[in-house]
Amino acid sequence: MSSEIDKLLVTLTDPAARKGFEMEMLSFKQMFSRYNSGKEQGTKLHWAEISPPPAGQLVMYDSLSLQADLTSLNKLAVLKVNGGLGTSMGIKGAKSALEVKNGLTFLDLIVQQIQHLNTTMHIDVPLVIMTSFQTQADTIRVIKKYANDSVRVLTFNQSRYPRILRDTMLPCPRTAEDEGRSWYPPGHGDLFMSLRRSGVLEQLLSEGKEYLFVSNSDNLGGVVDTAILQHFIESDLDFLMEVTNKTKGDLNGGTLVNYDGTLRLLELGQVPFEHIEDFKSVFNFKIFNTNNLWINLKALKRILDNEGLDLDIIEKTRNLDNGEVVIQLETAAGSAIQHFKKAQGIVVPRRRFLPVKNCADLLLVRSDIYRIENGHLIPNDYRLFQTTPTIKLSDNFQSIDEFQSRFKTIPSISELDHLTVTGDVHFGRACDLRGTVIVAATEGQRIDIPDGSVLEDRLVAGNLNMIEL
Repeated sequence: MSSEIDKLLVTLTDPAARKGFEMEMLSFKQMFSRYNSGKEQGTKLHWAEISPPPAGQLVMYDSLSLQADLTSLNKLAVLKVNGGLGTSMGIKGAKSALEVKNGLTFLDLIVQQIQHLNTTMHIDVPLVIMTSFQTQADTIRVIKKYANDSVRVLTFNQSRYPRILRDTMLPCPRTAEDEGRSWYPPGHGDLFMSLRRSGVLEQLLSEGKEYLFVSNSDNLGGVVDTAILQHFIESDLDFLMEVTNKTKGDLNGGTLVNYDGTLRLLELGQVPFEHIEDFKSVFNFKIFNTNNLWINLKALKRILDNEGLDLDIIEKTRNLDNGEVVIQLETAAGSAIQHFKKAQGIVVPRRRFLPVKNCADLLLVRSDIYRIENGHLIPNDYRLFQTTPTIKLSDNFQSIDEFQSRFKTIPSISELDHLTVTGDVHFGRACDLRGTVIVAATEGQRIDIPDGSVLEDRLVAGNLNMIEL
C-alpha cells in the first residue's frame, strides 16, 4: 500500500500542494497500518471489561450552578464539524447550506449565535469551521457575507483520504488529482490532526485561546453553554463529552463506557456480534454521545506532540456507481477521550442534541414548535409539553425535493404527539395536526390533504375516509 500511495504524488508539481498531500498520506498510511494490524488481532473490545461509567466519571447537568465570567469566555473558541454532505436527504452539496428556517441555513444560524455572544458580552470568540473537499465551496459561499461582522470565521479543510478497493486492498485513485469519488473525508475524528496541520491550533493558542467547544454543524442544539464551560474550567478537565439519555431512535448511537478503568467511546462497530443487543439495551447503557465536546487546547497540543492521538478505527464499505466496493477508514472525535487523563462525561438535557439527519427532523425544526432567536432554535411557549412529537415519514419524503413538493406549507404541529405518513401524500396550506395522526396511501393511490385541514387523532386512509382514533 505504501508504494501505491507514493505513486499518487507524481502529478503534483506545486510545492505547497505536494507538502500538504504528503502530510495527509503519511497520516493515512499510519491509519492503514493500524487497521491491518487490528484485522489480524481482532478489533472488538473485550466485553467482560466494559461497564457503564462509575460515579465521578459522569456529572449531571442539573447539578451545575455556575456561570462563566468574561475572562473564561475570552479564552474560548468554537469549532463546527462541517465535512458532511446531505446525501441521505438527496442534497448534492453541504447539508449546512440547506435552509433550516426563515430563509436561514445551518451556517447562518451558527454565525448569528457567535455574533450574539460576542456583541452582548463584548468578547472575541472565533468561529472555526472544519470543511472537507466536498463542502468547502458551499461553506465559503454562505459565510462570505459575514466578512465584516462581529465574528471572526476561520476555516480549514480536513484530510482527504483515498478509498480502498476491497478486492485488491489498493487505493482507488491513480493520481492525486483523480475525481472526487476516489476520495473521502475520514470522519470527524480527523479534526485533531487537521487542526494542527492547518496551523489553526497554533493560531488559537497564540491568541490566548485555551478551550475549544466542538459540535456538528447540523446539531441545532449544540450551542455555547457558559455553565458547562465554567464546570470544565473549575474541574480542571482536559476533555468533556456531552451525553444524553437514549430514546428508541438512539439505540445504535455510541455510548460512553468504562473500559479497564478508562473512559472510552464505545461504537456499535466495536461490539462483538453476540453482544449487540446488550449494547442497544437502555437497561445496560442509558446514555449516548452527542458529539458536543469540550477540549483543553494546551492538553491537546501536548498529547499530539508527545504520545500521539491514535483513535479507534471505524471500517465502512461503500458501493460505487461502477459496481466497485470500497472501504473507508474513519475515526470519531469522541474516541479521543481515552487519551486524556482528566476526562469526564456530562449528562445534558435533550435540547442540546437536536440534529437534522432526515426530512422528518427538518419538518420538526421548520414547524411552529420552534422559533429563531439570535441564531438559536427556541421552543415556543404555547406547546403544552416539553417533549417533541414523534414524526415518521415514508421514503416518498426522503429527498428534500420530494419533501418540499409534498408540503405547500409546513403544518402547525404545536399540539401534535405522533405523525406517521406513508405513500403518495400531499399536504395543502395551513393544515393543523393534533394528537395522533396517521395518513396512509396505498400503492397506486394519492391522498391530498385540503388547505386548512385540521386533523386531530385521525387515521386518513387511501379513500380519504377520516377515521377517529
